[in-house]
Amino acid sequence: MRDNKRKQFLVAGLGLFGISVAKTLQNMGYDVFAVDSDENVVEEASGDLTYVVCGDASDRRTLQALTIDDIDVAIVSIGNVEGNMMCTMLLKEMGVPMVVSKAMNELHGAMLNKLGADKVVFAEKDMGERVAHNIVSSSIVDYIELSSAISVMSLACPLEFVGKNLIEADLRRRYDVNVVAIKRGKDTLVNPKAHEVFQPGDEIIILGTHEGVKRMGVEF
Repeated sequence: MRDNKRKQFLVAGLGLFGISVAKTLQNMGYDVFAVDSDENVVEEASGDLTYVVCGDASDRRTLQALTIDDIDVAIVSIGNVEGNMMCTMLLKEMGVPMVVSKAMNELHGAMLNKLGADKVVFAEKDMGERVAHNIVSSSIVDYIELSSAISVMSLACPLEFVGKNLIEADLRRRYDVNVVAIKRGKDTLVNPKAHEVFQPGDEIIILGTHEGVKRMGVEF
């Protein structure tokens, strides 16, 4: 049960932005649970924060161990874009009422909104190498370059896939991409099961190599 008198916060990612938020909230008297994948960062933060653990916040098992049911607000400030997005999706899927996610740039922010973030903040403006690119295709909603090898793209579900499940669409073999989420109306299906059938109006979010993602974008 959530206590209305004393909200509980989760801060995922303890970079300069994350640690600042966590310390401020704790100093205001709130319960703050913090997690970061870097042991050195966690050790340093433990001197300032009451509850801090080492773990991968983009992994469902880590989040489940943090008693997510009691969290009122989660702040996602993971520096890795892919982990940032995955953590945001998982937190919303697990029922956290308010998820605030830090975006690297405007299109990353737009993608976080699509994935369910209740609020997006732009704490850093210097991520020039991770700028988002638009590809010439009417079906593509957003395209973000995550690293030198991996990209993520959101696009309207091609008619060819409607009525087929993920196995039948065979995107991994055809394009070397994985479907990480399906946005269906107001709902977002995170890590959809292999038997999930694509429906008209679906927006699919794929993750894969630059070549595979771009090839799929060009074809559809």
